[in-house]
Amino acid sequence: MLNISVNQFLRDHIRTVLDWPAPGVQFRDITPLLQDAKVFRVLIDAFIHRYMEPDQRPDVVAGLDARGFILGAVVAYELGVGFVPIRKKGKLPFTTVEETYELEYGSATVELHTDAVKPGSRVLLIDDLIATGGTMMAGKKLLEKLGANVIEGAAIVDLPELGGSAKLRNSGLPLFILVEFDGH
Repeated sequence: MLNISVNQFLRDHIRTVLDWPAPGVQFRDITPLLQDAKVFRVLIDAFIHRYMEPDQRPDVVAGLDARGFILGAVVAYELGVGFVPIRKKGKLPFTTVEETYELEYGSATVELHTDAVKPGSRVLLIDDLIATGGTMMAGKKLLEKLGANVIEGAAIVDLPELGGSAKLRNSGLPLFILVEFDGH
């Protein structure tokens, strides 16, 4: 890993799968980042080093269903803070708040337990990838419904040409992204 940035090191370990899940799509597969212990540690450390800083430190980490659970739980553990899952509708057993967002062909709904965060909590919202930004925006709105302060959205990958990161930033959500893919 000498002489290359952490961002480039991580980018080099993201697999591009052509024509999946549909023709013309370049799917950015993060599973190779998770499979190799050294690469996974570099990935998690990139987040940990940022959020250990006192002005960036969250009270809780919220992870978006499903790959955000993998990252969020480990980041929360390493920071010594709690973790809350934002799940797809119908997966949480207790009283929930929900937020519906638009997809390319329809809509989806995510939920959060009503006691997941306290009003005023500083929350880091994390997922693996930002495409159109719909899932992260829905997570942000859910957390804000409960009175939380979403201090930042974090992701491994951004696909800026799909407009999600711009939409999120325009909503006032700062973002921390490790790797951008411009479609090539």
